[in-house]
Amino acid sequence: MILDHFRLDGRVAVVTGAGRGLGAAIATGFAEAGADVVIAARTEADLRQVAEQVEATGRQALVVVADLADPDAVTALAGAAVERFGRLDIVVNNVGGALPRPLLDTSPDDLAEAFAFNVGTAHALVRAAVPKMLATAGSGSIINITSTMGRLPGRAFAAYATAKAALAHYTRSAAMDLSPRIRVNAIAPGSILTSALEIVAGNEQMRAEMERATPLQRLGEPTDIATAALFLASPAGSFLTGKVLEVDGGLIAPNLAIPLSDL
Repeated sequence: MILDHFRLDGRVAVVTGAGRGLGAAIATGFAEAGADVVIAARTEADLRQVAEQVEATGRQALVVVADLADPDAVTALAGAAVERFGRLDIVVNNVGGALPRPLLDTSPDDLAEAFAFNVGTAHALVRAAVPKMLATAGSGSIINITSTMGRLPGRAFAAYATAKAALAHYTRSAAMDLSPRIRVNAIAPGSILTSALEIVAGNEQMRAEMERATPLQRLGEPTDIATAALFLASPAGSFLTGKVLEVDGGLIAPNLAIPLSDL
């Protein structure tokens, strides 16, 4: 049956930034599809809640509390997956971010930090994971979470947008280097209702304006990203590599404008 192509039975995934939001939704979605998961973030209480959701599906979760801004902590995740579960099939590089800041207040160090956190951490995990994927599973799927801001220009997002654009192109480059046994794809979310969007979504006027500026007339849910990740990770996406899925409600321009007065 075609639905069998979306199963992850017997597979093991590492998901970074998995304590809440997109990472939590992806980890629990993978578990519902049959995978065991290694979930990593800085806050243990958040991870424990996600682990309970994973275990409620009948799958196993390994909680790793770590500061994922540290490349060594990221690198250790691949080994933890193999040590606990004996294999590694899927990696989701979800950790990342950078605060909005006016362009002239964005220093070279700000750019370097954004690149290191969004691209450097992903690369660290890829380097650690690929040999273990090949040795234990023979193949694998890597999914990088970039952003619609890496494609659409927006005020005050120079560091974040540039880093996410770099991650998208890193995805394409890594796919060429690692094919045919390792597939590398990315998801570019639009405005998704997670804690990162609370300050905006909690304002009825701002939320209404964002919805009006989105062709599908709504903001995204974490499950919108989790289902896209499941497609890319599973056999259903086995003929895709080097692609960036734009899961953003059809945006062709940013749906949140920062006023000049705020710059």
